[in-house]
Amino acid sequence: MEKEILLKHALLNAIQHDGKADIQAVLGKIISEDPKMRSKIKEIITEIKKTVAEVNSLSIEEQKNKIKELGFDFEKKKVEEIKELPPLPNVEKYKKIVMRMAPFPSGPLHVGNARMALLNDEYAKKYEGKLLLVIDDTIGSEAKIPTKEAYKLVIEGLKWLGVKWYKTIYKSDRMKLFYEWTEKLIKMGHAYVCECPKDVLRENREKGLECNCRKQNPETNLQKWKEMLEGKYKTGQATVRLKTDMKHPNPAFRDRVLLRISNREHPRVGKKYCVWPMLEFSWAIDDHFLGVTHILRGKDLVMEDMMEEFIWNLLGWKHAEFIHHGMLRFEGLKLSKTQARMLIEKGIYTDWNDPRTWSLQSFEKRGFLSESIRNFILSFGLSLNDITVPLEILYSENRKIIDPKVNRYFAVIDPVEIKIMNAPKVRKVRVHLHPDFPKRGFREIPVNTDKIFISREDFGKYRGEGIRLIGLFNVKLDKKAEFTGKEVKMEMQKIQWISEKNVPIKIIMGDGSIIKCIGEPEIKKLKSDMKLQLVRFGFCRVDKTKPDLILYFAHR
Repeated sequence: MEKEILLKHALLNAIQHDGKADIQAVLGKIISEDPKMRSKIKEIITEIKKTVAEVNSLSIEEQKNKIKELGFDFEKKKVEEIKELPPLPNVEKYKKIVMRMAPFPSGPLHVGNARMALLNDEYAKKYEGKLLLVIDDTIGSEAKIPTKEAYKLVIEGLKWLGVKWYKTIYKSDRMKLFYEWTEKLIKMGHAYVCECPKDVLRENREKGLECNCRKQNPETNLQKWKEMLEGKYKTGQATVRLKTDMKHPNPAFRDRVLLRISNREHPRVGKKYCVWPMLEFSWAIDDHFLGVTHILRGKDLVMEDMMEEFIWNLLGWKHAEFIHHGMLRFEGLKLSKTQARMLIEKGIYTDWNDPRTWSLQSFEKRGFLSESIRNFILSFGLSLNDITVPLEILYSENRKIIDPKVNRYFAVIDPVEIKIMNAPKVRKVRVHLHPDFPKRGFREIPVNTDKIFISREDFGKYRGEGIRLIGLFNVKLDKKAEFTGKEVKMEMQKIQWISEKNVPIKIIMGDGSIIKCIGEPEIKKLKSDMKLQLVRFGFCRVDKTKPDLILYFAHR
């Protein structure tokens, strides 16, 4: 990537936003100019961070001069950088656009699932259509089963994201419909009951061989289907399979399973049903009867497309439109509800609010703003390319939104006590709640110059040097620090501090660890769920104030 392109976008973004370029916005502009850069995010992000830092260190006049040297016009009207989603295909064919979200309730939605929900939500709004929430709670899969708590967690997560939907539908309420159309397919000769063991089925599929079950007449299949519903077969002894083409180029598409037996207890309907549809079969039926016009799903679900279309053709039904997107992954992060649930059950994670689950609940707990998740997801638009991004990009988006909104406070980790020699008499100081917004007001910090606390890290790093205690005065740092003046000097390192009185604080970090520190007394007055920024530490959310003051860390 040319340095000039990166510098151009960093400068333009900085000039449009009061001299401060945003990493996420710059990245979005680069990808917009050259979509091939999506696959190279990991390589270019370091260079983007470096260039943005360099640009932000310049004054606005210096930035304007720099952009002039590159030959670009920066005097254009400021516009919001919104990533426009591509139009849905064939919208003119439909009176009303109907889309659906299909979360499987095995746990809460995590940040990766948010893409599915938000893209559907944006399209439904764009076309003034209907968005359905269809809880995909079948138990056709052996590996995944729905859990009782997940239903509520999924809906909570969607509401937090600001997603609006027309109606909530549960697949487990529609079993009779699936049974009805299974029976019709059997009568039409398109489906059959197969009693072949898994290994035989797999071998026949690989070789393209028809099993004897496939040759049964519809009457025999209907009788065996009835026996499946009556519970006369055990798990694994029989399945309903769709007749496709046993010579199909893709072995996985050869005579796919439509329904299988499962005697597991379901969280909503108990053991009312022992035969459950596979997802692609239930969707072929539901997308038709729910009137879904456009289906948005990951590009890894092409087999589901093939199955739906095959069944629609057999039944003479109209086709919905398929739209696909690539996977969105985070660098160094594996999102797994199964793994998270196991660790919760073992007591290693506290619950689904634990920051290590990466659930939407955990983001809310940490104090993220849902608007930042939406902006982050939509900045990548709709693309078939898989995208892997550093978490810092998401943090940057949240920082951009939350920084002007929250007040700032001091806290000191691993405190070292110092005494200020020859200090002027002062009992308290007034410090701006936010230095960029002086009209917001002040907070008062008590001062005892014989007992000032700074972090051990700062003490070790700046001992013997001149530093400024933010909002107080300048000192030459040591155990017995020397007062050196009140004038603010730009070149002098500025550090936060605490005196007496102070309050103990526990901060829950992203890795689940707990940091203990002391903070200024004003923090104790904050209410649960309020957000704040601890100066030179990061953004946090107040979780509890009594009996202990507990904060959750979001990011720096």
